[in-house]
Amino acid sequence: MSTPLSEATVAVVRATVPALAAHGHAVTTAMYRRLFRDEHIAALFNHANQGGDNAQAHALAGAILAYARNIDDLGALSAALERIAQKHVGYHILPEHYPFVARALLGAIEDVLGDAATPQVLAAWGEAYWLLADLLKQREAELRGELAHAVGGWSGWREFVVAGKRIENAAADAPIASFELRPADGGAVIAHRPGQYLTLRYPVPGQGRIKRNYSISCGPNREAYRITVKREAHGHGGSRHLHDAMAIGERIELTPPAGDFFLPDAPPRPVVLLSGGVGLTPMVSMLEAIAARHPRLQAHYVHGTADGASHVMAAHVQALARAHGAIHVSTFYAQPGAGDALGRSHQREGLIDAEWLRANVPLFESDVYLCGPRPFLRALVPALARAGVADERVHYEFFGPSDERLAA
Repeated sequence: MSTPLSEATVAVVRATVPALAAHGHAVTTAMYRRLFRDEHIAALFNHANQGGDNAQAHALAGAILAYARNIDDLGALSAALERIAQKHVGYHILPEHYPFVARALLGAIEDVLGDAATPQVLAAWGEAYWLLADLLKQREAELRGELAHAVGGWSGWREFVVAGKRIENAAADAPIASFELRPADGGAVIAHRPGQYLTLRYPVPGQGRIKRNYSISCGPNREAYRITVKREAHGHGGSRHLHDAMAIGERIELTPPAGDFFLPDAPPRPVVLLSGGVGLTPMVSMLEAIAARHPRLQAHYVHGTADGASHVMAAHVQALARAHGAIHVSTFYAQPGAGDALGRSHQREGLIDAEWLRANVPLFESDVYLCGPRPFLRALVPALARAGVADERVHYEFFGPSDERLAA
């Protein structure tokens, strides 16, 4: 059991809040630089989140600042801790990895804060780190135990085979393909919770074995998973390799399904599902589950995409809606193409907005689930709050690290 922090330690950590607010990103950037000197630690991470805007460093800086601000009220961080624990299970982060992070974090605090990183500050942050680490290790052990002992479950990396590959659209600049993944050992798989993701590990020439997260795009079953991936021409190479080189029969490794964004086993009220672009993947998983298991559940699915060329799985979603009878589908095209026709290929032109949602779906009687790119979430999550939808009814999934408070 974790030892509570002393009042003196709490006071010292809280006193570092202004410095972390000003220099948090520099601290986490220095921390990752230290961590990645060790190749076996560097191999634990998804490096697509490290480049470009350095989203992972921003995400961690925000998490550390939030921890310092709530150092005497960790209940306020329970949702964030659950999300971190789920990520760690996906990346197969183990208890023996935590000391590496502790050394890198305290060293980075010294590097960045200089003389302000007094022995008292370093000691207080050392205690605070290990309190948090112990909580995470405990929760991660619980999650791993549940996953390992479930029917079809496992722990760590398991080898799968690409059993099917389907091109979902013909957009030359951003094709989308689905991959069916079955265990190489021929066994069963654990039934995921609709909305969860998989962590994949596979070799890419010049990069070694990389890791990527992709939402599962099929409903739960005991046989296989499906992921649906957009080829990012200017990304870090993970999706390009899947599209260009991953053929049927290729081997790939997976950790068990993870993530805290999912449809509950018994939804207590209607659901509104909102997706943007390829963010439809967890929504299709939820729709398949609703069609199979919840015949009386009222569901409204609203999807936004650029045009018909980028709109994938449309016929499948419509078939699920017809078979179920209480799934209502609406589609927005931001820039309809020449072959698109209002009323046939899509129901609205432009972007999904809160005013339309208020008028057309039961926003205030439902749980609302959102997934899509950051601009999509930045627009809709605060708009739902302004419209009066209760925070606890709004659930959203990020692509990549959750490095910002969308309501801010």
